[in-house]
Amino acid sequence: MTERALQTVSPSTSHDFGIVRRTDDGGPFPIPGLVADFLHMRVKEGSKIRNLLRFATARMHGEGKDKHGRPPRQVVFTGSDRGLTKTVTCVEILKRKVEGLHQVSKLYYKTVNEVLDGSQDRAPGRTVQRTVPAICILLSKDPLNPQEPGYQPPQSASVPTHSTWICKTSLRPPHCPTPPKKLCTEK
Repeated sequence: MTERALQTVSPSTSHDFGIVRRTDDGGPFPIPGLVADFLHMRVKEGSKIRNLLRFATARMHGEGKDKHGRPPRQVVFTGSDRGLTKTVTCVEILKRKVEGLHQVSKLYYKTVNEVLDGSQDRAPGRTVQRTVPAICILLSKDPLNPQEPGYQPPQSASVPTHSTWICKTSLRPPHCPTPPKKLCTEK
């Protein structure tokens, strides 16, 4: 890619160009061992988290079936560029809504082609190729290979919450001006 092509998408000249169309390389998922009928959730910068989660949660709880009449056992969230953090947020929320999900996460780079529309007849239809960070996260109801890089086991239910702690006020001498401290111990 030429230095000039990189300059056309920089913030200083972004007012001169608008992105008309964006395509990516659409390569294979970087996670081995995916089942044939997994649920694929594409997370983009403008995606609404509540909509993505409503759909994914309903499918993972059995509402909606695959072509064999079964609910999906695996869901793959993919996101890139400015949709990366939204992808991770969706995964973390879904793991709390659907218990016992195994996870494999892969970070990689993908190539994106952007067709730019130039204002004032400057470089109409110019195509710029960019390499952007991307993430692919598999959540599975079935056990996955724990030796796979990026593997995380299901979250245990033994994580302490506020209700599992007993808080007691510690004793303090009567002449001490500071308020008493709370001593919390696990139940």
